[in-house]
Amino acid sequence: MLPLERQTRIIELMDVHETLLTQEIAEKVGVSEATIRRDLQGMAEQGLLARTHGGAVRLQRSLTQEPAFAAKSVRMPSEKLAIADYVASQVKDGSTLIFDAGTTILAVAQHLAGRPLTAITLDLPAAQVLAVGETEVLLLGGRVRSNSFSITGPWTEEQLRSLRADLFLMGAHAVDERGVSNAVIEEAMVKRLAIEASAKTLLLADHSKFGWRAMTQVCALDRVSEVVSDRKSRKFGWLTDAGPKVTLV
Repeated sequence: MLPLERQTRIIELMDVHETLLTQEIAEKVGVSEATIRRDLQGMAEQGLLARTHGGAVRLQRSLTQEPAFAAKSVRMPSEKLAIADYVASQVKDGSTLIFDAGTTILAVAQHLAGRPLTAITLDLPAAQVLAVGETEVLLLGGRVRSNSFSITGPWTEEQLRSLRADLFLMGAHAVDERGVSNAVIEEAMVKRLAIEASAKTLLLADHSKFGWRAMTQVCALDRVSEVVSDRKSRKFGWLTDAGPKVTLV
């Protein structure tokens, strides 16, 4: 098993168990404890988890801070791929789309890259991926946030007020019965303006984003046209009663 595959499996285990001993992780991953200790040390240095005596603990979710891009990129890879597959199949050629920041949205961008679309991006990695073939990329100006690469600020907001799009692909830090919320105030404002600029909004989020709340409200769920998530989100019964169409892939 490659190091990245081990790290992805460890993150999945930590999401379920929160705290695990090195021996338990080694048994579940199928490698030696020495290998796991090296993995845990490297992952702790990247901010993916915290080391404890004899094991590791999942970092607590924060109302005011979001994980760095590197940390998010190894979480829920199969769920993000399934979401991206579905969303890409629903997008029509010739459409104008606004791409939010985040690794789930980046997965969709990778599927759509090269198609005859106009892509308005709020994210540096997405812009780079999309700038191939027949895809026209409009990268909005503004402040690039360190470690997340999202674009925010007054310049971004001013440009969004003058734009119109067919579809906004929105990510989320957290989602509960009260709606979509975000740890970063500036990102929440940009998301609201992108919703206003778009005929439809798709909320793309794996199951780990549901059932909790971040500091800043973005919108109620009735502002979303469709929620696309993985099948583990079916345990959140309130989601199907919230108003938007729900697609679990």
